[in-house]
Amino acid sequence: MNPNPKTSPLAITSLVTGLLGWTLMPVLGSLVAIVTGHMARAEIRRSAGALDGDGLATVGLVLGWLPLMLGMLGLVAVFMFLGGIAWLGAMG
Repeated sequence: MNPNPKTSPLAITSLVTGLLGWTLMPVLGSLVAIVTGHMARAEIRRSAGALDGDGLATVGLVLGWLPLMLGMLGLVAVFMFLGGIAWLGAMG
């Protein structure tokens, strides 16, 4: 067990791109955050204590998944709304 573990660069990348997914690069940032977050968590588990940053990777994953899920929910809501309007139009 290493007394001073190094922070995983992939975990930092996941966190930063997760934040970018909410601001400057919505889709690309989120996708990179998800991929690097999973890679970082696997790398940290395999390192046997030599690497730290599991919390950073987890936050990056959450920041990556949330905007994608919110976007999908928004699309579903739009299609349901437009479908409802079409249904009402077909009734009259």
